[in-house]
Amino acid sequence: MSKAMEIKQVVVDEIADKLARAQSIVVVNYKGLTVDQATSLRNKFREAGIDYKVYKNTLVRRAAVQVGNLEKLDDVNLVGTNAIAFGYEDAVTPAKIVAEFSKTCPALEFNMGYVEGEYYDAEAMIQISKIPSREELIAKLLGSLKAPVSNFVYMLDALAKQKEEQGA
Repeated sequence: MSKAMEIKQVVVDEIADKLARAQSIVVVNYKGLTVDQATSLRNKFREAGIDYKVYKNTLVRRAAVQVGNLEKLDDVNLVGTNAIAFGYEDAVTPAKIVAEFSKTCPALEFNMGYVEGEYYDAEAMIQISKIPSREELIAKLLGSLKAPVSNFVYMLDALAKQKEEQGA
């Protein structure tokens, strides 16, 4: 095996590892982004703990075959200038970052994605980006659980104050 093939195999193995570990994979078309915009996007992903990288499409295809169950990462869907965001913690965060960034920079477009093993096209990825993040859902759940207890405590406090006023 030639040196170039060995280097490519190392990159394919790296991509395959990321594909296998990721809860979500968001493929975007970044054509038209300026260097400053691309740097800003990378920083947003890095702050959120998301891997974002540009790979050669052929190497991504090879890695997808190696991993399996990613049949849409093929030569029909994976063409052009693509970058991939790998979300390991929260499946929705990469899509949210892309959607938020594309509001100020319309050159960035969803291409496709996988969320928890399911394929989604660009339109579906836009809808997924609107789903609240895990932290938001947990906060809403805790708020819902806390509300009845808080209301009960406020009612008891009001009754206690009323009794004090009547006794005084």
